[in-house]
Amino acid sequence: MRFDELRVEYEARGLSEADADPDPFVLLRIWFDEAIAAELPLANGMTLATCGRDGQPSARVVLLKEIDDRGLVFFSNYDSRKGRELAANPRAALVLWWIPLHRQVRIEGVVEQLSAEESDAYFSTRPRESNLSAMASSQSQVVRNRRRLEARVDELRQQWEGRELERPGVWGGYRLVPHQFEFFQGRADRVHDRLRYQARGETWVIDRLFP
Repeated sequence: MRFDELRVEYEARGLSEADADPDPFVLLRIWFDEAIAAELPLANGMTLATCGRDGQPSARVVLLKEIDDRGLVFFSNYDSRKGRELAANPRAALVLWWIPLHRQVRIEGVVEQLSAEESDAYFSTRPRESNLSAMASSQSQVVRNRRRLEARVDELRQQWEGRELERPGVWGGYRLVPHQFEFFQGRADRVHDRLRYQARGETWVIDRLFP
C-alpha cells in the first residue's frame, strides 16, 4: 500500500468570515442540512472523544440525534466506557467529517445528561428491536460469546411480548454544551479555511486559523 498515493484534491468553495453567521449553531445547522441534501451516508455520524481520571483518551463514533439551542444530543449506555469517563470528567470533543463536501467540524464542551423525560421521549421513537438490544446490553462489559448476547435479547423479547418497553435506567441521552467550534473547509493546494468560534459570555469570538 502506498500511503503517499492516498491523496484527495479539495476543490470546494471557500468559507469566508462574511459567510459565517455570528452564531456557530446557525452555521452548523446549515452545514448539516447541506450534508443531508447531498445524501451522504450517516451524515449524523460523529466521533466522540472522552478522557477519564487516568488520562487515557478514547474515541468512538456516535450518532447525532438533535441540535438544540444548548448543544448537540446523542444517546448511550451510562455504564459504558464513555459513560464512566464522562461521569469522571464531563469535558469532551466531537468531530463531524463530511468527506465529499471537504468539511470538518470540531466541537469542544461540557457534557450533561438529559432529563429522564427527554430520554424517555426519544426511547419511545426507536424501533422495538433496537430498544431490546439496548435493554440486553451491558455495554463495554465482557460477554462470553455472541450466542449469550442473542439469548439475552430473545429472553427480553419473550418477557416483554405484548407490552410497551420501558427504558432501562442505565440508558439515556447526553448533551454536549459547546464552548468552542472549529469549521474546516478544504481548499485547493491545501490552503484550507479554518474558522474558530470561542464563547465569550453571551457572544462568540471568531478567529481565522492557519490551515
